[in-house]
Amino acid sequence: MYRYSAATLLRQAMTDQKGWPAAWRSTSPKARYSVLIVGGGGHGLATAYYLAKNHGITDVAVLEKGWIGGGNTGRNTTVVRSNYLFPESARFYDHSVKLYEGLSRELNFNIMFSQRGMVTLAHSRHDLEAQRRWANAMRLNGVDSELLDREGVRSLAPALDFSEEARFPILGGFVQKRGGTARHDAVAWAYARAASSMGVDIIENCEVEGFEIGPEGPTAVQTSRGRIKTGAVGLAVAGNSSLLAKQLGLRLPIDSLSLQAMVTEPVKPVLDTVVLSPAAAVYVSQSDKGELVIGGGLDLYTSYGQRGNLPTAQRILAGVLTLFPSFSRLRLLRQWAGTVDVVKDSSPIFGRSPIPNVFLNCGWGTGGFKAIPGGGWCFAHTIATGEHHPLTAPFALDRFEKGALIDEAAASGIAH
Repeated sequence: MYRYSAATLLRQAMTDQKGWPAAWRSTSPKARYSVLIVGGGGHGLATAYYLAKNHGITDVAVLEKGWIGGGNTGRNTTVVRSNYLFPESARFYDHSVKLYEGLSRELNFNIMFSQRGMVTLAHSRHDLEAQRRWANAMRLNGVDSELLDREGVRSLAPALDFSEEARFPILGGFVQKRGGTARHDAVAWAYARAASSMGVDIIENCEVEGFEIGPEGPTAVQTSRGRIKTGAVGLAVAGNSSLLAKQLGLRLPIDSLSLQAMVTEPVKPVLDTVVLSPAAAVYVSQSDKGELVIGGGLDLYTSYGQRGNLPTAQRILAGVLTLFPSFSRLRLLRQWAGTVDVVKDSSPIFGRSPIPNVFLNCGWGTGGFKAIPGGGWCFAHTIATGEHHPLTAPFALDRFEKGALIDEAAASGIAH
């Protein structure tokens, strides 16, 4: 653990910042590793950490074609929650929330996890009925939820439009108080530092260009930094999952789409919870810096772009301003998009692939960030043992053969 005096911290912050120790080791690839994790985002780094911590496997390299956390991990809206309807989803995502609750202490790194709660709005009697079913299902699944009437919503988010003329009248909703937000880059850095300290090699600017597959599975991976031998490969590459799978001769039931996000200029505290409106297809929170963080629905065509399109941005902002008219005075500070991989039933693909010792962690759609600790925990188990973790076994690829789909988008309106 690094300790500095207040004077040292101030001097470093106000000067050229030389002298800070590197958070993780900068390494060149070795000739061989027992396990290669492709993807240096949250899921890949968490997997490497839990392989070392939980299973004692440290002969591991994380390969990242760019920089650590430069993909979807650094391009999301930071929401953490487990408000799902189906038992399979609820069990997994609540496990991830529980890991988030102790993550700063475990990794000795402040990930700024703020359990400010997440409020889902009801704008009609149909919404109210559906959300009663949703919230009660959460309780049956052991996940906290609390139904709200109109005044209950007002007490948590008074900036909403409660007028009689509101385009989306607010009749009530429900809240998961253990939900909230975390700092996305801090999560990546924390796992990277912890994994590196346990002997994992983190190799940036190392793009995978091909795989060598034998009768027992992978034998080597061709990269932009040379050939690396291995006996096991875990893919955790978010929106690029289809591209990497194609190199392996696999076709996954995935579409890659752009998901936009944007933030306003910083203002004084005005919103101390996360607000989601399924009807308006938007969600809003306020960062610790004061920026309003805004997200919405997917761009409605496949793309690997990281900007999104103007009509979708206009639709998202129109929804936000309908719910929060006072926000119209704010200036938009920046906008971006991430490439997300969306599965046909809107649930992830997780576990063994048809190729021995090649493992899949993909299809998280719009919800990969909140799944990082749970995904890493379960993916490490699968790679170490060769067996599905009980929490993620329902999300195996063979569910499409069995017809055992888990469609949260249809059930509760969550498109992950």
